[in-house]
Amino acid sequence: MGTSVLSLRIDGELLDRLRDHAAKRGMSVQDYVVRTLVRDDFDERFQSAVEETEKFYGVP
Repeated sequence: MGTSVLSLRIDGELLDRLRDHAAKRGMSVQDYVVRTLVRDDFDERFQSAVEETEKFYGVP
């Protein structure tokens, strides 16, 4: 299994929130994001967020 690079552009306010959450756990932002993505419930939480977004925008 190889590795890949993920690059994202995020809002400054969101980055500040991520920094705060990571700092509370003594982690870097990158480590915090990776840890969040590998959580067991990530897929369920992500699907729920997608469904809520679709409801909000009225996507059929």
